[in-house]
Amino acid sequence: MSSSLVTKNALASSLKSLMKEYAINKISVKMVTDKCGVTRHTFYNHFHDVYELLEWIFENEVIDELDEHCSLSNWKEGISIVLQYTLDNKIICTNTCNSLGREHLELFLTKTFNKVLSGVISDITKNMKVDENLKQEVSEFFSYAISGEFLHWINGGLKEKKEDIADRVEIMLDGTILRIMNANKDKPNKT
Repeated sequence: MSSSLVTKNALASSLKSLMKEYAINKISVKMVTDKCGVTRHTFYNHFHDVYELLEWIFENEVIDELDEHCSLSNWKEGISIVLQYTLDNKIICTNTCNSLGREHLELFLTKTFNKVLSGVISDITKNMKVDENLKQEVSEFFSYAISGEFLHWINGGLKEKKEDIADRVEIMLDGTILRIMNANKDKPNKT
């Protein structure tokens, strides 16, 4: 592991630890660096602020694991990975959702689900001629919808079982994207 990655992981660990006690908007760079014993200069060599570090945490702890779940056959497992991560990091996700860091969580969730849905749409349309812009619009639309469901779950204290959330998303998506793609195949591009 590179020294840069070791440093980033140490900073991430410090921030996660601090988020168990403080709202993200109350945590300073100095608090993070003091916690892990590095200088502020070292922090700024890697991140602009604690929000960028938070974004790095989300992306590196979840996104890399999703690559094999971005397909029609196993997208629900990808959603389950994000659900489980949220449960495993309940305090941090709730803290982020209830603070000025909410925007970072929303962006992370939307980006994550967009990645999964883009793979699903690619599988669905592999033998269809469908406008690329439409594929992107559909992926983004449903990514925001799923993100909204997640945020609602987090705001509710994560009381509902993760399987129930995944099942509800599946019900809403089941056949919907295929119907949209079928209804728009072979139509001219909207350039």
